[in-house]
Amino acid sequence: MRLLAASVLVAASVLVSCGNAEPPDRGKGRVTVFAAASLTGVFTELGEEFEAADPGVEVVFSFGGSSSLAQQIAQGAPVDVFASAAPANMRQVVASGDVTATPVTFARNALRIAVPRGNPAGITGLADFADADATVALCAEQVPCGAAAKAVFDAAGVTPRPDTLEQDVKAVLTKVRLGEVDAALVYLTDVRAAGDAVEGIDFPEAGRAVNDYPIAPLAGAPDAAGARAFVDFVLSDAGRAALTGAGFLAP
Repeated sequence: MRLLAASVLVAASVLVSCGNAEPPDRGKGRVTVFAAASLTGVFTELGEEFEAADPGVEVVFSFGGSSSLAQQIAQGAPVDVFASAAPANMRQVVASGDVTATPVTFARNALRIAVPRGNPAGITGLADFADADATVALCAEQVPCGAAAKAVFDAAGVTPRPDTLEQDVKAVLTKVRLGEVDAALVYLTDVRAAGDAVEGIDFPEAGRAVNDYPIAPLAGAPDAAGARAFVDFVLSDAGRAALTGAGFLAP
């Protein structure tokens, strides 16, 4: 990740060297970011690079289900940036007047079947989620990964029989990693992040529910300059490279 930090520092030095131009104000203190659980790995890395480029700024993340995060923002949580795993939750925040700029889609993500290493239950596709003998986990429908799951099951004509419904995709993935379920639907990026702990299975209906991820600075942000700078960093070439490297699709 040092390359990301280097690219930001180089960009800043170029601005300083151009006449009397000064680097953009990156904020003076703490930048609080509410982000979808599926962004945990890549945003944590980007936050570290953002801080490395300006040691005077601290990035604090709260990861969770996008619907829950949107509710917290509506209830007045002091947040600088919101990154959602679906446009619907961002629209809630926009409708409540909590966004200062038009949200920008910065990444996309598709679902994949996740099974424990070795696939002990012999899961092959979505039809197995309707098997009463299979133990499966899904996201609750009110969160983006759950809404996407419903869309792909509808497209496949499958009625799933989940044994557990979780409030964010990381909780679903944990069930698979621990071998507590035979299969689950998570994002492609989650399967990649889990490494050898889980195996991923493609299915043809995945393209029927690809989630767009929007990001925006929030009204009343405690660190408005830092909020704008962090959003710009996510949208930069370095940010997009990190997202692509984590398995996210380009918007």
